[in-house]
Amino acid sequence: MSAFDFEPDALKSILDEHLGVEDMTQLERISGGQSNPTYYLTHGSRRLVLRKQPNGPILRGAHAVDREFRVMTALGQQAVPVPDTVFFHENPADLGTPFYLMDRVEGRVFEDCALPGMSPEERRAIYFGMADAMAQMHSIDPQVAGLADYGKPGDYFQRQIKRWTRQLHASTGDPIAELDRLAEWLPSQVPPEDGRVAVAHGDFRLGNMMFHPTEPRVVAILDWELSTLGHPLADLGFCCMTWHSTPEEYGGIRGLDWQALGIPSKQEFVDRYYASANPTKALQDFHIAFSLFRFAVIFVGIADRARAGNASAVNAAETAPLARAFAIRGLEIVDA
Repeated sequence: MSAFDFEPDALKSILDEHLGVEDMTQLERISGGQSNPTYYLTHGSRRLVLRKQPNGPILRGAHAVDREFRVMTALGQQAVPVPDTVFFHENPADLGTPFYLMDRVEGRVFEDCALPGMSPEERRAIYFGMADAMAQMHSIDPQVAGLADYGKPGDYFQRQIKRWTRQLHASTGDPIAELDRLAEWLPSQVPPEDGRVAVAHGDFRLGNMMFHPTEPRVVAILDWELSTLGHPLADLGFCCMTWHSTPEEYGGIRGLDWQALGIPSKQEFVDRYYASANPTKALQDFHIAFSLFRFAVIFVGIADRARAGNASAVNAAETAPLARAFAIRGLEIVDA
């Protein structure tokens, strides 16, 4: 029985076919993350990252590694900081699921939004670097990038609310009253459509950024599983959840003395984004409440996969309470 969810010899054969015959001297699962299983590997002198769908049943449209590969390939040609893609392997017969390879990028990934061990000046610069990368990503015209059909334009928030509400109702877990209430509130609160369409990352947060080894500059935006064409304020609102959630709630900064830490206020972060972003409407409480709802439903799905035995991360079952926690944070915005 392989220590991985596929046979390494099968992977080496595919690598040899695409990249030339070389020794595969490293293959290790990257810990963390709740989405697509990810591995470091070395083939000859080339350091690579493999992303694949998880084994077992998955929701229709979920874990779309083909979309990840496509959007990173397209955005890389538009100077957006993403890893260089290598190839996509569609046939599930070889490794059990489709997968793709990308070049490994050297840099720093920060899972803790409090950024321990840094100076206040460094923390502030890291947060502003994240805002700059988001503005750069949203500045790309999807049509110019060859992504005009990457999602449906228009009515983004209404369609997203329907999608995540359907996923919530399809859950095999116990109902969450706070989440149901949030689902009822959101449809009537969608701001008027302003026509802005951008590539929306869908999971834009500090833990999905890779920063330069010494500079506060994003060198790779990671984990594009939830990306689509959407409204830029969806990503901005999602990123602002950090100020609304506690360190125990997926590493937020609520309750910390972020001013003493040097972390910018939520408004300062938003202002930094708007300083270089394409013109768009102002961020509203709706956008953050929507993001909290969506993130809560994502954790519902993680808990469902944990019960089914095919969650990507070993701690998936421990994340189940986060669904209710984020729903409560969303209702705090509603009730305010």
